[in-house]
Amino acid sequence: MPEKHPVDEKLPPLKMMTSGLQHVAAMYAGVVAPPLIVGAAVGLSPKELTFLTGASLFAAGLATLLQTLGVWKIGAKLPFVNGVTFAGVAPMVAIVNQTPDKKDALPIIFGAIIVAGLLGFVAAPYFSKLVRFFPPVVTGTVITLIGISLMPVAFGWAQGPVPGAKDYGSFKYLGLAAISLVIVLLIRRFTSGFVKQIAVLLGLVLGTVIAIPFGVTDFSALGEADIVGFPTPFHFGAPQFALAAIVSMCVVMIVSMTESTADMLALGEIVERPADEKTIAAGLRADTLGSALSPLFNGFLASAFAQNVGLVAMTKIRSRFVVAVGGGFLILMGLFPVVASLIAVVPRPVLGGAGIVLFGSVAASGIQTLAKAGLDKDNNVLIVAVSIAVGLIPIAAPTFYHAFPETAMIILDSGISTGCVTAVILNLVFNHVGKSKNASDVTHPMEGGEDIAGAIPHKRSEEAPAH
Repeated sequence: MPEKHPVDEKLPPLKMMTSGLQHVAAMYAGVVAPPLIVGAAVGLSPKELTFLTGASLFAAGLATLLQTLGVWKIGAKLPFVNGVTFAGVAPMVAIVNQTPDKKDALPIIFGAIIVAGLLGFVAAPYFSKLVRFFPPVVTGTVITLIGISLMPVAFGWAQGPVPGAKDYGSFKYLGLAAISLVIVLLIRRFTSGFVKQIAVLLGLVLGTVIAIPFGVTDFSALGEADIVGFPTPFHFGAPQFALAAIVSMCVVMIVSMTESTADMLALGEIVERPADEKTIAAGLRADTLGSALSPLFNGFLASAFAQNVGLVAMTKIRSRFVVAVGGGFLILMGLFPVVASLIAVVPRPVLGGAGIVLFGSVAASGIQTLAKAGLDKDNNVLIVAVSIAVGLIPIAAPTFYHAFPETAMIILDSGISTGCVTAVILNLVFNHVGKSKNASDVTHPMEGGEDIAGAIPHKRSEEAPAH
């Protein structure tokens, strides 16, 4: 009988449990941050925010099981953790801002994600053949823009819970944010292993404890949360389908599929089971189907988490069943709102301090990819320069597109969407159109990243956390 590949091994129960929890710890804050951002933009109450957070955990667990265990031709059957992608946060906030009645914002977002997920599912086998059009110069630019676009969120959190309030931006709030930031940095600098992996989570906990004497910690959500609950399907209303929002989420889906493809290529090398075209297509089907089903339980667009790929490389534990156990934990956490409510207790300034590390590491991860993108070539420098400039417009000049139709603003207000489209088009123009198949300027998606186990992929490398 042939020996099982390490990916398919089932470890002893205790090791399965502890290793599964470690995967959850490595990505927990990354799953809860997007619903916190979007929920705050919508203006949800602490109790509703808790519900949305729990729903994201539940949906992430389902997507992780789908990816690791697999059904039919769905699922890469590799040790992947799936969760809410950071790529969708800025476009979703843009949708919220452009929706007159905020009660309609989440149904519009959910409707757009369902359509994008289903279209992505159909496109998965074809997309796996088009990887050459998304080299590091494109993906690195997009991931850098994700981090940069989210930094204003962290700065806003650091200034206090209520924008425009008399004490907004006071020394008290900024001081708490700074303390949280320093705690995370100290843990990252002076610890190792599991403790180092959960530095952001520990920073949130310790920062919250320190904030209690200052009177900025709100425990109301904890008191109102149910001990046991279920993410009621379409809790915020039946999905609505708006064309501009759908287009915006389809762009995000393309970015997400690009990120997941690179992660599968990297993880395949790490676990010594190279991801071929068939594996990539199956993995993308799991990502996209998980995304399409996620809104049913009030979750958002799902994608693989790169920091968990790094965890596999570091621990050398390659079993996909370990990650499946982590997915089970995520589902249980989603079914116990009182656990999810703990996140709502964390004061905004504390989140802001940790968010600087969280979102900054996303941008740094993109820069890491750009370092492998062949920037010694003038064409690639132009692609990065123009794409980042276009992507920064909504941040640097918020009123730049004020004369455009309101529906177009959903896309134009997202620097990630506009930057991604610009990077893809420029890459085609400069590196593909009119070039021979062996043209030296055309870079392969994994070119320059031979030491994959030592260089974590371009995606969200946020320690809680992104994507």
